[in-house]
Formats: sequence, C-alpha cells, structure tokens
Amino acid sequence: MDNIKKIWYRTFQFGLNIGSRALYWRKPKLISGAGSRKEIAGLFKARGINRVMVVTGRHVGKSIAPEIMESMKRAGIDCVHYSKVEANPSTTTVHEIEKLYREKDCRGFLAIGGGSPMDAAKAAAALVAKPGKSLNDMAGLFKVLKRLPFFVAVPTTAGTGSETTIAAVITDAETHHKYAIMDLSLIPRCAVMDPELTRDLPQKTTATTGMDALTHAVEAFLCWTNRTAEVDSFALESTAAIFKYLERAYADGGDMEAREELLNASFKAGFAFTRAGVGNVHAIAHTLGGLYGTPHGLANAVILPIVLEDYGEKVYPRLAKLCEAAGLGVEGSDEEKARAFIKEIYAMNARMGIPRGIDSIEEKDIAQMVKWALAEANPTYPVPVVYTEKRCAQVIRRIKEMAH
Repeated sequence: MDNIKKIWYRTFQFGLNIGSRALYWRKPKLISGAGSRKEIAGLFKARGINRVMVVTGRHVGKSIAPEIMESMKRAGIDCVHYSKVEANPSTTTVHEIEKLYREKDCRGFLAIGGGSPMDAAKAAAALVAKPGKSLNDMAGLFKVLKRLPFFVAVPTTAGTGSETTIAAVITDAETHHKYAIMDLSLIPRCAVMDPELTRDLPQKTTATTGMDALTHAVEAFLCWTNRTAEVDSFALESTAAIFKYLERAYADGGDMEAREELLNASFKAGFAFTRAGVGNVHAIAHTLGGLYGTPHGLANAVILPIVLEDYGEKVYPRLAKLCEAAGLGVEGSDEEKARAFIKEIYAMNARMGIPRGIDSIEEKDIAQMVKWALAEANPTYPVPVVYTEKRCAQVIRRIKEMAH
C-alpha cells in the first residue's frame, strides 16, 4: 500500500510540475532600503484607496505601526487597526479581521510584522474576495482563484518570506489543526523591506526567524521537481547570505548591512519555496504550532537538521552544493560535505541558544501529528523522501528525544 501511495504522489507531483510551468509566478513590487517605510502611504494613495485595514501583532502595533499609520493619516488615508494577531494565528482571528474590514468599509490591507500578521491578513483578504467560501473550503492549492484587495506586506522579521509567498498558514481554533491556504492571488502586491524595522528584534527572534528562512531555502533546493534555475539560484544565494550574516545580526542588532542582507535572503528563500515547495520539515513543524503553540521558526530550526539526517544518502548530492554555497570550505565526497552542512546547522543553533529538540511533544499526540503531517505533505510537497506513518512517527520521537 505504501508503494502504491508513493507512485500516486510522484505522479501527482510530476503532473503539477508540468502544469505549473504555464502559471504566472509573479513577485510583489519590491521597495527596499533604510527608510523605505516612508513610501507606504504613497502606494495606497496612488490607487485612490482612502481607508486601509492595518494588521499587526500587539508589540508591533505599539512600537512600529503608529509611525506608519501617522504618515498614512497625513496623506489623507484612514487606518483601521487590528493589533491582536497571535503567533500561529487562529481562524477566530482571521474572521475578526474580515468582519472589521467589512464593517469599516476598508479598501486595502497593510500587514506589518512577522509571518503571523501577514498570514492572518492574507486569509482575511481571501475571505473578502470569496465571501461565499469558508477558510476550510480554501485550504490546499489554488482554491481562491480571485484577485484580493490591494495588499502591502511590511516584514519586521527576516524569516517567513510571507511577503512574497502564495501561502497563508492558519490554525483551526477548535481542532488546533494548522493548515495552509495556497494560491497565486495571495502573493502581496507590494513588499516594503526596511531593515530599520528589524533593528530592535530580540536575539531569540533574530535567530529563529533566520533559521526559518534557511529551512525555506534548503527544502526548496531539495524538492525533486518544480525547481527552476531561478529557484536553485535563489536558494543557494539565500543559504550563503544566512550563513554569512545571521550570526552577525544575532550578535549586533544594529548591524544594518546584516539586517538588510537577511531581509533579502528571506525574500529569495520565500520565492524559492513558493515556486518549488517545502517538505517534511514544514509538515511536522505545523503540527507543533497547532498543538503546542510552538513558534514556527523555532520548530523549523530544531527539526531541519534532524530530518536532513533522516533523509540520508538520498539528499547528499544536493546538500553538498548547499555546503559549498555556505562557504564551509569542506573537501571530500558529497556525503562528507552533506554531513558537514548538517553539523554546522546544529552548531549554529547551539551558538544562538536554539535547543536540539522539543520536549513538549506528548506521546498521545504523535498519531495525530503523523496524520496531519502526512496529509499536508502528500501528495502536494515534492519531498525527496516520502514518509510512511512509521518513519514519520520515528522522526517525531527523535525530535522529542533530542531535547534530553
């Protein structure tokens, strides 16, 4: 039965790869550089939009958003502010945003923050565009298929890449199932990447979001299909930048060169996985976010080297190329380079205080985690290794064991 499933998954992925070649994989209009946040008001003004739904978390809502909203006000644009987005945003939050958008007669979205506010705003925008559909109806691939209201994304972390992706990842408030809505229409129209907005990120957030971006680059590069020359180039460039600049930004939050390079790396990794896909790391990480509220970047950082070890020789040639891109200076076989790359991920995590495992996993939840992870990964993700239930459970138990 497992072999029959694998044949079906690979056939689906091959067909999806052929079909995806005909799609328009656009990127958002990119506005970057120190002070680029000052151009946000003009983006809406140029389109005649005079009332905007601003979506943030609580901290960004108090620290960063007021300055931007004040500049919008000076430009004659009213702002309706929703500032209660939590980590791993829930369906309840998404519906609250949608309701407020409609009640206040907004005409566009401005999402400021990490992946959570951007994903919540994207999902709410999808509901606005498709009023007859539920979030669950739109889960999966290409089920929105309608233009969203004008959407501007302003990342304040360098990790999720949500400012350029087709995905909005949300958590069911009742079942705690974390799932993705994926559609080309969810790519924001504009991305404003101002490194000054990441200056005051806590070290822990800098570390985990940076490793989140690395996970995007690595998983995209390991996909067996869907990759293009641009995907491979972006994944390699992103990997190189993260290995060069992440620990610099971790050590000195005011290092603006490092901050800007990490934003660019996150953007490139985001586009790479949007085009190619992610894999088993993300599928498992989402179960941790849904069940235990584990921050997505932290989950990816911990799980990434464990899954890469589990893949074994199947990914040695591709990991060897990533090792070279990372500038580790390792000579030898593909296996030696691949193992060195994985070893360095563990070492980077350790230097930045990221644990080797996650001890919150409960044995009673593993069967559900396996079910959710396999349903997410298959047949959509072109993973290098298709997991069986047994193998997936073993990896999850390994993640827990590594914490001790």
